Amino acid sequence: MFTGLTEQIIAGKYYLVDAGYPLKTGYLKPYPETRYHLSDFVRGSRPVQGRHEHFNKAHSSLRGVIERTFGVWKKKWHILSKMPQYTFKKQRSIVLATMVLHNFIRRHPSRWNPEFNACDADESSFIPSEDAHPAAENVIEGDMYDAAGAEHMSTVRDIIAEEIYNARR
Repeated sequence: MFTGLTEQIIAGKYYLVDAGYPLKTGYLKPYPETRYHLSDFVRGSRPVQGRHEHFNKAHSSLRGVIERTFGVWKKKWHILSKMPQYTFKKQRSIVLATMVLHNFIRRHPSRWNPEFNACDADESSFIPSEDAHPAAENVIEGDMYDAAGAEHMSTVRDIIAEEIYNARR
């Protein structure tokens, strides 16, 4: 499904992926065996500790924003839920067109749509459940292990974790 995507990743840009993906070039995943879900940090009696937990909390927060964004977007633009019947090229055009329309409507109050208000008011319905993040052992089949890419992304993740940790001290 994602064959060839790694070659298209722009330097310094990454796919923010969950624990089910392999650690490979361009895929920024959370640290394993470390608290991850925002609910773990809210319910937890202890504060966020260490670089790995700070990174995972930020990662989880960003994934939540992305998933809520797509939830609102799919609710507004129903065609996005029926994409598999179209060619990849047409899907790409539909996604781009709905992004442009969505942003245009949001930025021009005279074209404001009441459906946006409903989505904004009901943002909680777009918060991903913990089930939306597969367990680490659910690695995508057929994805070859890339030792150099895994080491590189581990280093990238460590650098980002260090920056997050230092910024929050």
